[in-house]
Amino acid sequence: MHTYLMTLETVSLEKHTYGGEALGRLSDGRAVFVPYALPGETVRVHLVEDKKRFARAELVEIIEPSAKRIEPRCPHFFTPPVSPARAGGTKGGVLPARGGTEGGVPPTNEEETEGREANGVMMGEDGSAREGETGGVPCGGCHYQHIPYKEQLLIKTEILRDQLNRIGKIENPPIQPTVPCPQPWNYRNHVQFHISPDGRLGFQAPRAEAIIPIEECHLPEQAINQFWPQLDIESIPGLDRVGVRLGANDDLMIVLESSDPQPVGLNVDMPLSVVHLGPGGSLVMAGDDHIVIEVGERLFRVSAASFFRVNTTMAEKMAAHLLDNLPLTEETTLLDAYCGVGLFSAFLAPHVGRLIGIEASPSASEDFTTNLDEFDHVELYEAPVEDVLPALDLHPSTSPSRLRAGPDVILVDPPHSGLARGALDGILSLAPQTLAYISCDPATLARDAKRLTNGGYQLQQITPFDLSPQTYHIESISFWVKP
Repeated sequence: MHTYLMTLETVSLEKHTYGGEALGRLSDGRAVFVPYALPGETVRVHLVEDKKRFARAELVEIIEPSAKRIEPRCPHFFTPPVSPARAGGTKGGVLPARGGTEGGVPPTNEEETEGREANGVMMGEDGSAREGETGGVPCGGCHYQHIPYKEQLLIKTEILRDQLNRIGKIENPPIQPTVPCPQPWNYRNHVQFHISPDGRLGFQAPRAEAIIPIEECHLPEQAINQFWPQLDIESIPGLDRVGVRLGANDDLMIVLESSDPQPVGLNVDMPLSVVHLGPGGSLVMAGDDHIVIEVGERLFRVSAASFFRVNTTMAEKMAAHLLDNLPLTEETTLLDAYCGVGLFSAFLAPHVGRLIGIEASPSASEDFTTNLDEFDHVELYEAPVEDVLPALDLHPSTSPSRLRAGPDVILVDPPHSGLARGALDGILSLAPQTLAYISCDPATLARDAKRLTNGGYQLQQITPFDLSPQTYHIESISFWVKP
């Protein structure tokens, strides 16, 4: 038996920060970041990361709840205990935690907790999370279920504003209101499960390697939710994740991601596709090697290894936003960097004279070629963007009215890490009149924004899009111009 002494701190929380946490101050003045909490709340926390300038904590008890706090929909979402003095008739519908300490009262500073603990998650001997410990172990998939959806949208707008101002050094950034998702629940066309040691599907616990088995999830589309509980997959060494993707006409694909080159055995009694992704590449075990997803009446081939946005409805809204705001004519040369399977290129191609895609993923490049096969004026470079842009040499158009050698418009859609330095250097060298930046991480966007500003670009407009309700993730489209 291992015994741990839990020292608790009382903190008043001030504001939301990127990452799903609320910021407060410890008694020594250091910033502390607390998940599942709200500004205006007074909480009791346990430090799990203690640095010189800041700390991270887990929420143990709400002493003074926010009036904005609501009851989460999912039983796997973390619900902290409420101080007994506040538990009866608190504003906002705050409830005691499921499976919490007796009476909803956490241990005092001198009380002890037992068990093997990994970053606040109580672990069983087999490495799986023990249910019913520390107020219930959250699955880690959601961060905002305790916040009304309209408030989530405001939070995301303000976080984006803060990042651009504080990191990007842009005063009063021209941010539009966050575009809401029409369905804040059951919107995902793709879900990826981990497998617990006893073979149950689940998600990874926050800040830990524990797998939290789940019984329900309110984020996938209904067709996925009707299907995944039927999956019976053993915990096999090397099998890392199990993905379920939804396509047009409710077609389903199972993607088995493994570090073992040998495919796992799987009996399939339903008309669906099964693909094994291992070190040796992609192996089709049943059905097709791809799925077809419909966006705005266009059909897109998406291979098992290719990225595609998980919110089909919002992907269509983003494409429409690009068309409404980009200066496109039949003389325009448009460069689509990180073009993926061609989601945005397919909508932009009919409105330009020349479109050039750049994509490093072989599977996505193959999908791009299929999805834009109807266009004769589309080209593709299959290579990393940071390798292509600095060396790109575009010959001037033969049109007498078109003498510019470089692209008129560059569209970038980088991963969470943002633009590689070589990619940004290439953009500044090519000097397009207009740059559209699709971001899925406001922190790296703000970092890149500082360099774009120093390179002579001006932020014209930025609009957040909520592709991931109930989570802290923020996507945005910004437009940059050279004055």
